[in-house]
Amino acid sequence: MKLQRKNRRALALGALAVSGALALTACGSDDTGGNSEGGATTQQAGSIECGDAKGRLQASGSSAQKNAIDAWIKQYTAACQNVQVNYRPDGSGAGITAFTQGQTAFAGSDSALDPEEIEASKKVCEGGQGIDLPMVGGPIAVGFNVPGVDSLTLDAPTLAKIFDTRIKKWNDPAIAKLNPGAKLPDLQIQAFHRSDESGTTDNFTKYLKAAAPKDWTYEPEKAWKARGGQSANGSSGLAQQVKATSGAIGYFELSYAKDGITTVDVKTGAAQPVKATIENATAAVGAAKVVGTGKDLALELDYTPSADNAYPIVLVTYEIACDKGNKADTLPATKSFLTYLASEDGQGLLADAGYAPMPAEIISKVRETVSGLS
Repeated sequence: MKLQRKNRRALALGALAVSGALALTACGSDDTGGNSEGGATTQQAGSIECGDAKGRLQASGSSAQKNAIDAWIKQYTAACQNVQVNYRPDGSGAGITAFTQGQTAFAGSDSALDPEEIEASKKVCEGGQGIDLPMVGGPIAVGFNVPGVDSLTLDAPTLAKIFDTRIKKWNDPAIAKLNPGAKLPDLQIQAFHRSDESGTTDNFTKYLKAAAPKDWTYEPEKAWKARGGQSANGSSGLAQQVKATSGAIGYFELSYAKDGITTVDVKTGAAQPVKATIENATAAVGAAKVVGTGKDLALELDYTPSADNAYPIVLVTYEIACDKGNKADTLPATKSFLTYLASEDGQGLLADAGYAPMPAEIISKVRETVSGLS
């Protein structure tokens, strides 16, 4: 597992959300972006170059990026009407499995491919392998639902004990010490984690392991390892449970922290606790470095920043495709769609959708790599 590096690029312009992303095969879709029949084989709208792209792209994986994918698909399929893009947000683990089994043109994952997954990808990437293309960044927000409390600060050791069910009440002395003056109720904590294999879980537990190693003794993985707590499927499922359950706390991408969900300010080595915002996540993502080899652009993140306004719980979502050996019938659409995602216009949609664009130094490498997919 790996992740992120330095530099920064604040791109932000309009966009909205719809649904879906990428694939192969004519199998059915869950969350789909629309398409229409007909139209010229080669079209262009703004920076979107359709080229020979046509047919149905099927993909699945990270639910973290779903809202970004929605915005991208809306714009892309309006320009490239010969392409239908379908994205099933069933979690990073499921997305990688579908990709390595040849069911999709590419996958979305919030964790870079591990050695076993790279080896498995060689069976579907003829003469090549799966590579990680960092495309979306952003904060993992910790949302809470505590009646009478509209502001809450927590640090890594306290979060680790809460999610390991060793701190059980909201008026626990450890929480009270971090929140002097807050009226914390004598209320049971309901800690929610993901039930499915998730890159969000992987990154959240990487943070806990890095920032509170004595208090979080589990190895970071896509599957939740700690005992106790309650579970829900997908980022949207966790957000719904936190919103509906008194005393709840859970982790999900900032774009899901809406409709009244309040998020935790995280105490780091900085002078003041850090809020979960796009700007603060961008500061942390900007400190990532490329650790992948060859065409692989896996990143490494710093989960223990001490700089002011650097939010420590961040993730990068990768689009995973074959560097070579992509299936001929979906290669034009795959390259066209990924080219748009990495473009200035594509990255420019991210801030309004609740995500951080990739730093300039990183996204330029992504563009170069996508152009060479074969």
